[in-house]
Amino acid sequence: MTGPSSNPRGEHAPRPGVTWEREIARTEVVVDDGATDPAPPNRETRRALARARRKRK
Repeated sequence: MTGPSSNPRGEHAPRPGVTWEREIARTEVVVDDGATDPAPPNRETRRALARARRKRK
C-alpha cells in the first residue's frame, strides 16, 4: 500500500541525454568605423545558412 498523498515525492536524476544542451552562437560582426553598412544576405545565402543550422543539430 502506498503512503498518504501528502507525502512529498523524492527527486530523481533525469535520464542521460534528456537535459537541454545549449550551443552559444556569436552573432556579432566587427565593422570598421569608416565602413559602410553591409548589405543583408540574399535569399540563397539565408537558405544555405538555415540548411547548415538544421544539419548541425
